Amino acid sequence: MGMRSWLVRGLGMAVLHAIAEVALAKATVYDPTGLTTARIAVIALLVGAAALWSALDAWLRREDAGRTWFIASLVAGPVSGVLYVIGRAIFVDRTGAEELWPAISGGAAFTALLVLVPAGLGLFVGGRLKRPADEPPKRPRPSPRPRTAGD
Repeated sequence: MGMRSWLVRGLGMAVLHAIAEVALAKATVYDPTGLTTARIAVIALLVGAAALWSALDAWLRREDAGRTWFIASLVAGPVSGVLYVIGRAIFVDRTGAEELWPAISGGAAFTALLVLVPAGLGLFVGGRLKRPADEPPKRPRPSPRPRTAGD
């Protein structure tokens, strides 16, 4: 996996996280207190996306998948923070540039962990799953007694 792999994974996860955060911010405008279940569902979706994508990389035996996902998580954090501030400014409440620093520092660290930890789990699980091509070919079982002409 080259540079393109971590960039694709990092930007993909950043966009997914930013969309999820902007959607939650927009929903908070309409229901400021009742979004606990929605937040849990969104976090589960984000964790599941990173775990599934990284498990697929491990299952396909992609070269250097661990390093790729580590770098992707470092890219996803700050990029999702910037995209979140832009999305929130456009779609929710005209957020200003003052929100940029918290989004690319604390928010970026949280997002990076939400990518890195499930990706590590996905790499672990995906690496242990057998691919159909890895299975040995099936041989016919020998019969318990030799065959005769009358069988």
